[in-house]
Amino acid sequence: MTRRSLTILGATGSIGKSTLDLVERNPDAFEIVALTAQSNVAALADAARRTHARLAVIGDAGLYAQLQAALSGTGTRVAAGPQAVIAAAAEPADCVMAAIVGAAGLEPTFEAARQGRRLALANKECLVSAGDVFMAAVADAGTELLPVDSEHSAALQALAGATPESIERIVLTASGGPFRTWSREQLQGATPEQALRHPNWSMGAKISIDSATLMNKGLELIEAYHLFPVAAEQLATVIHPQSIVHCLVSYTDGSVIAQMSFPDMRTPIALALSWPQRMNAPTPRLDLAAVGTLSFEAPDPVRFPSLTIAREALVRGGTAPAILSAANEIAVEAFLARQIGFLDIARNVADTLEAAEGRGLLAAPDCLADILAADAEGRRLAQSLLGRYV
Repeated sequence: MTRRSLTILGATGSIGKSTLDLVERNPDAFEIVALTAQSNVAALADAARRTHARLAVIGDAGLYAQLQAALSGTGTRVAAGPQAVIAAAAEPADCVMAAIVGAAGLEPTFEAARQGRRLALANKECLVSAGDVFMAAVADAGTELLPVDSEHSAALQALAGATPESIERIVLTASGGPFRTWSREQLQGATPEQALRHPNWSMGAKISIDSATLMNKGLELIEAYHLFPVAAEQLATVIHPQSIVHCLVSYTDGSVIAQMSFPDMRTPIALALSWPQRMNAPTPRLDLAAVGTLSFEAPDPVRFPSLTIAREALVRGGTAPAILSAANEIAVEAFLARQIGFLDIARNVADTLEAAEGRGLLAAPDCLADILAADAEGRRLAQSLLGRYV
């Protein structure tokens, strides 16, 4: 594999740490240009020292002195603040891993997209909230965009060499989360601790809750719409509790091609870093005889309405997906803070979209500023509606 220079935006999060693990297992394959984090000075400084990063950036400007002291004498440059994170994304590098979670990752990831190099995309909001605008920026710069989500990475592999007219359907799989077999009555009383216990994946709090509500899969449908040459009606979801099959692509000749691997994010991360080659990853090897059974079932829209809400936002278009994403962040935060119940997450998102529609706020965005404005308004609306669920 050709040696590549690499920047990791969000180096102390789940995806960032998995990326660093691969980098350190393949020390001759990568040179670290920049690492960023929002507030975890200790973890950022430790990663910068281990990888001999040229630049370390902390998003919280008030933590500059701490980071500078932690990296004194290492030769690593230090910077702080939101603008410094955006500047880090523009540093010359062969590849940028965009792993900042949430809307906070929009501006840095857009900046990385404008550089015209490889962008390994783990930030959902760029495609969910700003899909058309973001993909236009990618096309204008000639950026090589590679998805990091396991389902989209699987689709990329299953679609290799396919022409758009040969594709019948793309089916993303979902584990069903920790509440797959729970009744609606049980879901009413679900706690944050229970929702965070994902059966197959080790992830951050936000994405774990999204997996429990199935909103994560709804967001992934929106992402797939922008990543691949299909219409919204050609995208589907199936519940697959084992999380071994990550995506299935149906073709017009009746063939179905599926990608399978053990549920470990280092597999899709490794592919994004090394594509079109393959690099060694320490993920457990798949033994289908040991797995024994792979099962599939249709998602239940009554118990898990988030999937339907997300699909409706995709079809509605305009800023509806941006409002959806913003409202979901607010609702998840409120649930984790025990301000609302589990089922109220989907209610809040749906009510926010209805309120935004009534205020004429779902027009098509022209630029990133429009997306950021829609995100801010979606958050404000979602926050204002939380009181009705108490």
